[in-house]
This record gives sequence, structure tokens and C-alpha cells, in this order.
Amino acid sequence: MKIKLGMSKADMSSVAIWCGGELYDFTGELGCAFEYVCTDSREADEKTMFIATRGERVDGHDYIIKAIEQGCRCILCEYVPTNISGKKAAFVVVENSIDAFADCAKGYRGDKYMPTVAITGSVGKTTTKELCAAILSRKFKTYFTEGNFNSVIGMPMSLMAAGEDCEVAVLEMGMSGFGEIRRMTKAANPTVAMITNIGSSHLEYLGTRENIAKAKLEIGEGIIDGGYLLLNGEEPLLEDHYSDRYQSVYVSKGTNFSNVRVEKDGTHFDLHTIDGIIFDLRVPLIGEHFAYNAAFAAFTAYLFGVSEDDIREGLASYSPKGMRMNIYEKDGVTVIADCYNAAPESMRGAINTLTAIDVKGRRIALLGDMKELGENSEFMHRSIGYYLAQKKIDVLLTVGGLGAVIAEGAMERGLTDAFAFDSNDAAAEYLKGQLQRGDAVLFKASRSMKFEELIEATFGEK
Repeated sequence: MKIKLGMSKADMSSVAIWCGGELYDFTGELGCAFEYVCTDSREADEKTMFIATRGERVDGHDYIIKAIEQGCRCILCEYVPTNISGKKAAFVVVENSIDAFADCAKGYRGDKYMPTVAITGSVGKTTTKELCAAILSRKFKTYFTEGNFNSVIGMPMSLMAAGEDCEVAVLEMGMSGFGEIRRMTKAANPTVAMITNIGSSHLEYLGTRENIAKAKLEIGEGIIDGGYLLLNGEEPLLEDHYSDRYQSVYVSKGTNFSNVRVEKDGTHFDLHTIDGIIFDLRVPLIGEHFAYNAAFAAFTAYLFGVSEDDIREGLASYSPKGMRMNIYEKDGVTVIADCYNAAPESMRGAINTLTAIDVKGRRIALLGDMKELGENSEFMHRSIGYYLAQKKIDVLLTVGGLGAVIAEGAMERGLTDAFAFDSNDAAAEYLKGQLQRGDAVLFKASRSMKFEELIEATFGEK
């Protein structure tokens, strides 16, 4: 992970001030400067500050010497290696490299205030981020990360990568435990923050949905005075959340948006604002659940003073990226590639999309394991099988041990054409022999299942 600083170069003297660390400069050049930041020693060079972090399996401190040998002279770390004799490098030593880097991101921006939108939620946050950027960019010079830079390291990198001319930044904040969103939001100081939903992802780490909500609500701690926090108004765990510093706005169907229609060209809805109703907005994504993402994005743009025409055109111009709800035709088959990640909520949404599109042939779902669901994971997978049977999908194929539980649940509720496979290759081989022109097939699983390889094995290059 590496970024180029969006404004001017920085130096290690400033880093020490920003994060309260101790500077040890063995370069003989007071204020050793850098213009890139990285966390992978293989990307470190003479223009880059290497951040040495401790992970579950890898300790970046073990690679400091390697980074120096590649020319790196600027290192943020928790201790200086003992074998640096003769090495010319500047170290800023801190108690926790990850916490310190968030402080660096805030310090780097300094007094150059940048209006910021911060987005978190169990599912849909990346789509909402991209929708926000699509609309805001109609009026402002807008920065947002193309990739998934939403971690305690990636989000501060995004903040530092925004250029001098940036007028609005749209940042995504993911998390796996308490305190992570707190670090990010206090670095970003968002003008508008939002929690799109509270789902089941991260139950493995946080135990309950109540704890997930508590961790997500940390996003409010960094909002500027007079800012806004948009909350999912249909989530009981987010009820009655108010602050003296910012305004809470509850986004819900029937109040902030209404008249949702799923049509061939996408999902339509009406947006309700203080000034009236903006009729018939369209997002080119098929599925009622996308109206929620689009409503969050449209309402955010409204708070930033974006015109009705720009809101409308920004939403309509959106194009899904990567493996998120990408719908296209290949060899006469409609492919729904939505396999960047998966949780019960997004799995049901994807199934709804499969049932909503026009299909001449069969509707086929190829599903895999959902990760990080905790002790109730098997029940949640079985419930997806129940849901599939209820939605009357024609054929179900699954991959993985938990995917097989989805198939079991579907068969228990009457779906006869359900088949479980141990590997992506086996599933692809079977699917290739079954597909017919006019069919539609959904690919959905957690990222670690590597369903993009399954799609390629089935259809070749897109």
C-alpha cells in the first residue's frame, strides 16, 4: 500500500511534531524529507516514508533494514532496530505506529481545512462512497479513493493523498473492532458522516450487533461543530442518537425518500428535502436496496448545495466498479458479478437483484461462504438458503463448507436443483456445461473465496 502526498513534501521533523514521537536522525540532514508513504517494505525507496506496523502474522519492523538497503531514509516505527550501524536513516519512534500515522494525516493537512464526507456501514459503504463522489464531482473538485482504502492505515493515506486543489473528499471507513473508526474520524474531521446500516459483518470480533452499532457510532466523535450525521432511520440500534455539536438526520423510506421502483434501466425514487421533493431520481443499479445507498448520497449532495440537475445527472452517470454489482452480458448470458464481499444483508440484496432483472431463461445463483459472522454463522448461511427457496431461484450452486449449508437450507425449503461443490474449478466446470443463452447467473461470496477466478474460468475474460 503506497500513496503520493497530495500537497507538498513532508519531513521527519514535522512527523515527530504531528504524532508526538521521538526523532532519531542518523542521516546528517536535519528534516529528512519524503513525498510518498508506504506500508510494504518492497515499495520503500529514497522518496518514501516506510511505516512499520505490527500485524497478526507479519511485523514490519523485521523489514526496516531491507527498506533502508533499498534507499529508504524515513521510517515511522515503534523501535529502532539494533543492527543499524552505518545506516543513514531518520526514525520517528512512537508507542503505536497505526495511531501515530492517523495523527500524521491530520497534521499533514494542518490548517488547510477540506470539507469531507465520511462513510461507514456494514454493507454498501463503497457503493455509497462512489455515488457521493459521482454527484459531488458535478460541482466540486472531488477526491475519493478508487480502491478500498478504508482501514486505519488506508483511510489516513487517502487523506494525505488529496491534492491542494481538492474541494471535497469522500472517505470510506471500515473497521473490525472498537477504536478504529474513532482514530479515522478524528483525523478526517468530516463535515458530513453517515452510517448506512448495521449488519452482521464482524460479529466474529465484536460479538453482537449492539457492539457493531457502538463501534460504528464512533464516527460522530470527529464530526466538525455544526456538521451532520446521517443515520439509517430503519435501524432500531441507531435510534435516538443526538449531539449538541452536530445534527443527526435519519434517512428512511417514506420520510427522506419514497416511490421506489425497480425498472429495466435501474432503480428510481423520489428524494424528500427541506425544500421539497426531487422527483424520479435514477441510479443505474437494479434492486430496491440500492435506493438506500442513492438516497444517502443524494441527501449528502443536497447538504453541500448541489443543484437538483447535478444530483440527477450525477446519480444517472454512476457506473459500478470492479466486482461490485457489475451486470453485463457474456455469450448470451446475463452475468451479475457481485463478489467483492458478502454478508447476509448484501447476499439477500444480490438475490433480489437476480429476481428483479428480465430473464428469458433460468435464474442461477452461485454462492459461497460469508466470512466473519461469528458463532451464528451456520444459521445465517442456512437462512440464505431459506430465502433463496422463497424467492424461487431456478438453480443454486455453492462453493465451500458454509456454502454447502446454504444449499442444505434451500433444499429443506423445497429447492430441488441445488448442488454443492468443494472448489471453484469444480463449480465452474459444472456451470459451463449447464448454461444456456437467456440464463442469468449471480456470483456472490466473501472476497477470500476468489469468485473472480470462478467467473474467469466460466466465461474467460470479460
